[in-house]
Amino acid sequence: MSASTPEPGAFESPAAEPVVIDGGDQSCTRLLLKLRGQLAELPAGTIVHLLASDPAAPVDLAAWCHLTGHTYLGPLPDRPGTPCYVLRVSASPRPTDPRSPWRPAATD
Repeated sequence: MSASTPEPGAFESPAAEPVVIDGGDQSCTRLLLKLRGQLAELPAGTIVHLLASDPAAPVDLAAWCHLTGHTYLGPLPDRPGTPCYVLRVSASPRPTDPRSPWRPAATD
């Protein structure tokens, strides 16, 4: 299986249904701030479907997941309407800067 092909069952969540977060047409900064806050309240392993129309969302989201330790699973295939991107919540995400979610948190 290639690195870009999700494992079977990768889009399945331990919960009955994935958590859907509607990012609408928010810019990347606002989208990541919203996402970071909502993911902090979810148990590890939860599958999240992020709806986002920002054309940079798939690139930014993949990079942000790499930075934070969440697992980016890619776009939800064959979904009509607003693009949907799937990720899995990490058990121990790495913190980001409170005002700049695309930067690692400062370490003392």
